[in-house]
Amino acid sequence: MVTTPFHNEPHLFADYGRFLSGLFPFKVQKLSVNGGFGCPNRDGTLSHGGCAYCNNQTFVPAYCLPTDSIRQQLEKGKLFFRRKYPDMRFLAYFQAHTNTYAPLPVLRRAYHEALSVDGVVGLVIGTRPDCVSPALLDELAELSQRVHVLIEYGVESTRDEQLSDLGRGHTFKQAEIAIRQTAERGIYTAAHMILGLPGDTPETLLLQPAQLSALPIHVLKLHQLQIVRHTLMENQYAEHPERFDMLFATPEQYASFLCQYIARLRPTIVLERFTSQSPSEMLIAPRWGIKNHEFVALLRRELKRQGLWQGKHYGV
Repeated sequence: MVTTPFHNEPHLFADYGRFLSGLFPFKVQKLSVNGGFGCPNRDGTLSHGGCAYCNNQTFVPAYCLPTDSIRQQLEKGKLFFRRKYPDMRFLAYFQAHTNTYAPLPVLRRAYHEALSVDGVVGLVIGTRPDCVSPALLDELAELSQRVHVLIEYGVESTRDEQLSDLGRGHTFKQAEIAIRQTAERGIYTAAHMILGLPGDTPETLLLQPAQLSALPIHVLKLHQLQIVRHTLMENQYAEHPERFDMLFATPEQYASFLCQYIARLRPTIVLERFTSQSPSEMLIAPRWGIKNHEFVALLRRELKRQGLWQGKHYGV
């Protein structure tokens, strides 16, 4: 992991590719799966409208049709990648909606169906902090003794007032508890955060790294706020644009800020992602027009320019 300055260590941050290379002796790719699960923010358990920013169509691949079985979705995804990498293996990424939000027997069947597909060597399960049970975690802990298992929690913010405004229906304390209970069982944990939400300032956001670093998180996914169509936030943005400061109107602004954020993170946290790319026809703002790999190159240049690396200011 990153423990030394960039001029002695070629890696400015602990990246996800290196993390997977340390776990597997072969190339591994995540394949998204739509398991057909619901969400308590959509079925009326907590609310009906979903989280203010959320539109699953902006990040679920086209091959993830809920009318297809889990096996069919994975086989379609495999075809795309195996044209170039015939020996590639795969992680089934249960991405759409809340993938622990069902009775345990239903979840068990879904996970085991994914693992029965040839070449699938593990699971990545996206969920909410308030939708995991001790029984499920115990079962996943047992499964993790045989295959790779990572639970990715949508945390989004460390500030409860923001979580309430977003309609998340859970607190940061609930996220802390879920992450600790997961890691205590030997299961890899990930947290997902959105930077630049209404009410964020650079000062408040720079408190996050210490809060997250204190948790037993293995992987962290970050992305800038994006306002997309067919969401509650689209309406809020249209009616009250003054509430949206758009801290990161340009990729350069975001990269410059991320350098400070990354420098405060525990150096052993793996950074999987920094940006999100919604389809152009779905995106309202900000419209960057930059690809993920281009942003990572920009970030690396900016880290070097600022003389920073992951963990430089950790604990300071």
